[in-house]
Amino acid sequence: MKLVVVSAGLSVPSSTRLLADRLAAAVGRQARVEVEVVELRDLAVEIAHNFTNGFPGRRLAAALEAVTGADGLIAVTPVFTASYSGLFKSFFDVLDKDALAGKPVLIAATGGTARHSLVLEHALRPMFAYLRAVVVPTGVYAASEDWGAEGLEGRVERAAGELAGLMQGLSRAAHEEPEALPVVPFAEQLARLAAS
Repeated sequence: MKLVVVSAGLSVPSSTRLLADRLAAAVGRQARVEVEVVELRDLAVEIAHNFTNGFPGRRLAAALEAVTGADGLIAVTPVFTASYSGLFKSFFDVLDKDALAGKPVLIAATGGTARHSLVLEHALRPMFAYLRAVVVPTGVYAASEDWGAEGLEGRVERAAGELAGLMQGLSRAAHEEPEALPVVPFAEQLARLAAS
């Protein structure tokens, strides 16, 4: 199964990328996945050009294709002005509107203070719901004080387990023959109803 990680961190090193890597590693401990990371920082110019000319550059096209073809997605953004970053939103704005339909997605964010943790529920989850993705119940937010503190690893493992479970379930379902339902003629259905 293919797991794509979209990281919108801007700095090097980036706490956003660190959280993304921890989440991907946790999913990898629970399911056999091939991980591909999309660093949005490296695609900023191509994303802007896509808005002005309508065509993705070579690297942006490859990133969009990777996300579209993924069996599962981890999307991680830093928090700016109480919401996801503009770069993060811009990437998903240029993605085809049907690319995430039915796709399992784990949402996560990083920020300087725990006060921004609701960004998961008030910004990220609604955006992915609009894109018709299947967002796992546990979102992961990491404030500066969470690194090395108790609790973050538990949230990472729980969210990763939910994503791995969805990915495995959907993958299995795609390869199984659906069980045929018995066809009961309408007259026989009426007779059964009348007899009961």
